[in-house]
Order: sequence, then C-alpha cells, then structure tokens
Amino acid sequence: MTPLSAAAPSPRARTTAEDLGDFVTASPSSFHAVAESARRLERAGFTALEETTPWAPADVAGNRYVVRDGSLIAWSAPAGADATTGWRIVGSHTDSPALKLKPNPELGAEGLAQVGVEIYGGPLLNSWLDRELRLAGRLALADGTTALVATPGILRVPQLAVHLDRAVNQDGLRLDPQRHLQPILALGESDVMELLASEAGVRAADIVGFDIVTVDSQAPALFGAHEEFLASGRLDNLTSVHAELEALISVAGTGPEAGAPIALMVANDHEEVGSSSRSGAGGPFLEDVLVRMHAALGGDEASRRQVLASSMVLSADAGHAAHPNYPERHDPVTRPRLGDGPMLKINAQQRYATDAVGIAAFVAACESAGVPYQTFVSNNAMPCGSTIGPITATRLGMTTVDVGLTLLSMHSAREMCASADPLLLQQACAAFLRG
Repeated sequence: MTPLSAAAPSPRARTTAEDLGDFVTASPSSFHAVAESARRLERAGFTALEETTPWAPADVAGNRYVVRDGSLIAWSAPAGADATTGWRIVGSHTDSPALKLKPNPELGAEGLAQVGVEIYGGPLLNSWLDRELRLAGRLALADGTTALVATPGILRVPQLAVHLDRAVNQDGLRLDPQRHLQPILALGESDVMELLASEAGVRAADIVGFDIVTVDSQAPALFGAHEEFLASGRLDNLTSVHAELEALISVAGTGPEAGAPIALMVANDHEEVGSSSRSGAGGPFLEDVLVRMHAALGGDEASRRQVLASSMVLSADAGHAAHPNYPERHDPVTRPRLGDGPMLKINAQQRYATDAVGIAAFVAACESAGVPYQTFVSNNAMPCGSTIGPITATRLGMTTVDVGLTLLSMHSAREMCASADPLLLQQACAAFLRG
C-alpha cells in the first residue's frame, strides 16, 4: 500500500497515541503493565481465571484472562468454540531495558546516599544519565503476598562534568556499569527499602524479596512541528502490548463470529534478557494455557497438535526506523520510516520467524484494515536482535510472523515513534485476530 503522507495525526490517531502514553505512565514495570492490562480487560467485561483451579468448558468460554507474574494471556472465544477451533495469537513483551535494584542496595560516598543497581537487558547506558528516575516493581512479603510499588522521581545518575573529562566530546563517553551508574538517592543517609515500603503501604521488615527496576519519570509527550511524534520511555515494547490489548478488546466488543478462531493475546516478561523464565516466551506459560483451554473444550493431545498446525502467531515487537543521521547503518534499499505503518521483520538467520506464509497473512490483515505496511531487514554488517517470535514458533510449531512499530532511540530511557503509528498497529492486530 502507499505510505501515508507526512502530516499531523488524525484525531483518532492522536487519541490512540495519548492513550498509549497513559498506558505507559500506568506501567512503569512489567508487573504494572499486567495490572493495567487486567484493569482495562475487566472494564471491557473480561473475567480472570486462576492457574491453580480446574478449568471447565464454561471457564474458557467468552472473554477471559490469566496472569503469571509479569505476564498476561487473554482471549475472546467465539460461541460454539470446540476442540476443532484454532487460535489467532498476537504476542509481545512487557519488560524494557533498565537499571535493576540489587540485593543489599544501600550504598554511599561523599556524603551522598546511593542505591546499587545492575544492568537489565541492553539499555543505551548514557540515556540514563542526568534524568530523574522512579523505582517500580513488586515486593514479596513475609506472609506470602506481593505488593506493587512505584515511587516518584527520587534517583539520578549525574554525569561527570566536561571540566573533569575534557576529552569526552572527542573520545566518546565510556561508562563502567559498576562504578559510574549507581544512582544518587539523598543527602546523608537514606534507606531505599523504607522508602519503597512507605510508598507501598507495607512494613519494611515484612519485605523478603523484590523485583524493582528504574524508569524515567518524565511523562510521555507529543512533539514535532505538527505533534506528529510521541516521546516516551518503554515504547519497546509497550507499543505492542497496548496495541494487542486494545485490538483484543475491540474484537471482543464486536463479538467473534461463529466459526472464527479464538482471538488471544500473550504479553510475556523477560524478553530483554532472553525469555528463559517461567513467565517468558521460552517458558511454558502460553503452552500451559493452550493445553488447558483445548482440554476444557473436549480435545486431546492429537487434536491439539492438529489445531496448532492450523493456528498462527503475530509476534509484535518494536523495530528500527531508518535514522537520518546514520544512513549507513541500515540496508541501502529497505528503509522503514516513522509514520508509514507497521513493518514486517525479516531475517535469513531466523532471528525473526517471518516466512512467506506469515507475510501473506499479515499483508491480508493490513489490506483488510486499510493499514499501510513496510518491510525491515538488517544491514548485513549489523546483526539484528530477536523477539519472542522464533521462541514461540519453536515451542509450539505455529506459523509465526514478526512485525513491529518503527522507533528511533530504541533502548534509550526515552524512545520516540510517529504518533500515527500506534493506531495503525492496533488496527492491523485487530484484523489479524479476526482471522
């Protein structure tokens, strides 16, 4: 399709971009992203299921969701769904690169209280300097419960002044993650666990474990000559979580037609560190849910394998727009752009799972929705990253296609996209889920 012309976003696209910003603000950690997704699903009439209880046929009918740690699976099953009904799945991930709070995090020097952090994923380290940072995540308590917590901007990693590093603009900034990235918390002494406990409304003495990350405190914002861009933290990959969530709610709201596939979204944690966890794409969460759902619908292992072979996955993860200041870092011909719609991600080494069959399915979804699309392939000298797509395809054997919304500044503490693109990705996801 012909790309959209460069212009101010339509009112609907602007509303979607602003709603994405609200979603990001409510989702400073993977656990918060799941909680906000669950809140929106329940508002749309979805009902929670517990993994620890039996699932009867009535339990998997209609609109349901399941939470495991920082991951969520939700679906809308058409009336009459049975053991012959396949799935249309859109998958994404809830985590983003960050600085993660270490055990025994209290540090201090030069009369300043600091907190100890380690690197989570592959962040652009320089982007975490000189900005006020929040702490967010979950606390595990002595009574076996957990509590979500999110602070205001209480931390900062100050960069060394140019007067003390005269060669920085010639030789480049070199950061030692252990020495140079420990944030400042307070003058004198301060106990970060007491601050977290106070913010969560619990006793510090009751905290026995925690999964806490830093996140930029600056609010998402539209900018540009016509407000055609959105700047925000965690666009990789909350752009996809938001798109698939709102797409599923849309599909459920119109009612899946009888005979349609089960429309399902999965938002996995830990993609940025390899997906090898009980809630990551390399773990059993999605397979566990599909197995139990299929059994509740009267199927067995043989019929499940048959249905998997006819099902399909759309792996949605943000990708790279061509950078105007670094044109040589991209393929000389295939150059995806901000504002030109979601892109198909293709890689000969199977770092993306896209094949010709998957391409055809995604193109059909885009054509059905009236959404422009484009293609991404890496410069041969620049090996690309990967996604949950190849992992999901390997685990389940379903045809899988990798797509994504284009970004600049990927893995920065503050990324950017075109404000028209979140709506286009959402519309493409909805058309794909409808089958």
